[in-house]
Amino acid sequence: MAQQTFSIRMDENLKKEFDVLCEDFGMNATTAFNVFARAVVRERRIPFEINSPLPADQPEHDRRSPQ
Repeated sequence: MAQQTFSIRMDENLKKEFDVLCEDFGMNATTAFNVFARAVVRERRIPFEINSPLPADQPEHDRRSPQ
């Protein structure tokens, strides 16, 4: 199977923490992202729930403002 390079930007501290956890799981970040991508394709959805931390009754323009 041909390989394709995939590049992302991530906060430096988040990357360090992610790398440590991946190592604890016995894998590297590349393997972890491949596991995630395969789950998304297999399940045809993000394999976990994503919620907004803001209340639904907050005005739309306030919800889009950068924190």
